[in-house]
Amino acid sequence: QGTILPAPNFNPIMDAQLLGGALQGISCEKDVLIDILTQRCNSQRLMIAEAYRDMYGRDLLTDLKENLSHHFKEVMVGLMYPPASYDAHELWHALKGVDIEEKCLIDILASRSNMEIFQMKEAYLMQYNTDLQQDIDSETSGHFRDTLMNLAQGTRMEGYADPSTAAQDAMILWEACQQKTGEHKNMLQMILCNRSHQQLWMVFQEFQNISGQDIVDAINECYDGYFQELLVAIVLCIRDKPSYFAYRLYNAIHDFGFHNKTVIRILIARSEIDLMNIRQRYKERYGKSLFHDIKHFASGHYESALLAICAGDTEDY
Repeated sequence: QGTILPAPNFNPIMDAQLLGGALQGISCEKDVLIDILTQRCNSQRLMIAEAYRDMYGRDLLTDLKENLSHHFKEVMVGLMYPPASYDAHELWHALKGVDIEEKCLIDILASRSNMEIFQMKEAYLMQYNTDLQQDIDSETSGHFRDTLMNLAQGTRMEGYADPSTAAQDAMILWEACQQKTGEHKNMLQMILCNRSHQQLWMVFQEFQNISGQDIVDAINECYDGYFQELLVAIVLCIRDKPSYFAYRLYNAIHDFGFHNKTVIRILIARSEIDLMNIRQRYKERYGKSLFHDIKHFASGHYESALLAICAGDTEDY
């Protein structure tokens, strides 16, 4: 359900040649970069980078960084990372930048599978020679940190569901929303971070039966800050990941101007996974297409690159 698919009749040598010409000219031909890099899947882009190195003896990623600027550069450079490396890159900047970007940590760690987390941790260690969990531990704090640490272990049960314990778990969650002690917060995040998706579907249903309230409403009522945002993100991602990302994109575009980093990160990270579904949820929920809203807020080659990744139907214009 991605918007970027493998290009048919793919020729990495020809693509590398065209990119070389576009980057070496007096003025960089950005349209050529967009046409090639947004219309090839990630594995094809990596093959182009290899052909480029063989042909010019230089690194395509470095040349893109040196020749481009601002948000357009972020998009083109972001497309050149393998998915796990891109997650690692984003997490590193979120943890080690001037200000910690909690929402980036939430988006990535609340939504990735065990395998994706494992690969991302390996990439993080390779790229930055440091351990992701150690960095989370040193750069964040409180129950927010504990929950991130738990997610970063990538030890969620998979495919297992036990109806007999669902009511028990739901009762623990309900108590955690009433009592709000440190111990209750720990129990709350342990259940949300470690139970399988199938199990949590049942737990959320039982929670509704016990409390007469949706789990998201209960969390929003009882907790605040990034801890609350992270818990809600976990629940929303378990229920419907495309809806969660549609909601995050809408906020990034509309809340406080255009939060470029969030828009770029989600479009690139989901482009080969579920961006079609995200677009669909976006339109259903907000009445306007994602394509329309990006067009309204971004401009120039940056806008063209985002729209090419987003892709769109005629009625989206």
